[in-house]
Formats: sequence, C-alpha cells, structure tokens
Amino acid sequence: MKIAVLNGGSRQGGNTKMLTEKLVEGLEVTTFHLETYTILPIMDGRHDEGGFLPVDDDYKALMEQVMSYDLLIFATPVYWYSMSAAMKLFIDRWSQTMRDPEYGDFRERMSEKQAVVLAVGGDSPYMKALPLLQQFQHIFQFVHLPFSGYVLGQANKPGEILEDAQALFAAEEWNKKLHTLIKA
Repeated sequence: MKIAVLNGGSRQGGNTKMLTEKLVEGLEVTTFHLETYTILPIMDGRHDEGGFLPVDDDYKALMEQVMSYDLLIFATPVYWYSMSAAMKLFIDRWSQTMRDPEYGDFRERMSEKQAVVLAVGGDSPYMKALPLLQQFQHIFQFVHLPFSGYVLGQANKPGEILEDAQALFAAEEWNKKLHTLIKA
C-alpha cells in the first residue's frame, strides 16, 4: 500500500505537520506540501465548447503523482471552519481532472483508493471542524473515494498539538491501523 500525505498547512513545523508525523510514524510515505506547488484557481470550462483550457502550473504533474497512491491523507489546518486555501485549490481542480481523458474514469480510479482526513484547529475543533469533515465526506462521495476516517486535533501556537492527548491517541491508533494494513 502506497501512502501519500497531502499537506495543506502553510507553517513550517506547524501543528498539522506534527500531528501528521505521529500518524505516519514508522511508515514509508510521500508528503506533498501543497503550498510549495503553484496551483492556479480553476477556470470553469464545463459548459464551454472547448471545455477546460490547459493551465500552466504545477497541478497536472502533482496530480499524476498523487494518482499512483493507494491511501491519501488530507492534512489541513482548520481555517474559517474549512480547509486551507492550498487544499481547496488542489481539490477544486479535480473538476478539470474529471474531464481529462488522460485520467480515464477519474471516479473509478478514486474508488480504488482510501482517504483519511487530519485537521488541526485552535478554537474548539472537536465541534467546529465538523463542517470541514462533512465537506470532505461530500467531496469524497462525489468522486467515489472511500472515506476511511479522520483525526482531529486542537492547537494554536506551534507545538501545542503535543498537549492534545486525544489527538495524539487518535493518531497513534491510526498509525497502528496503517501498519496492519501494510502487513496484510
């Protein structure tokens, strides 16, 4: 099982990254730091005669890599009760990928993967991040990507995530599950 972390955080050594590292400790993973890629906003061409126009950015090369993984971990800070801008730009462009013949049946390919969401917020994320989880659930349902579960953490200042025993426990439990899946 090949695992990719799609890190939507924008802070070097931030809480999202720290909790993600606990989740994947001891596992071979590839991390894509979305903020290091140039991903332009989608120019919706669904109803245009020519469809979506090619975009000169890093998205297509990134997506080609991401499609080779079996488990996708979507790691994001909670910003305004939603995902980070980098994560949103990446997912918005799926509309274009769904219509790109190079990807074949995008939904069918996504249905063969699994998704886990990891989110860290500073203001009551165990309640206020629920809309974020629901948003991911709807996105995954739409593209037929099985939603395997999530880890939430509460932290604001760098390093505070290490004080959230509930988040650390959840990350450790997911780590055990992932180790088991890889051995199977």
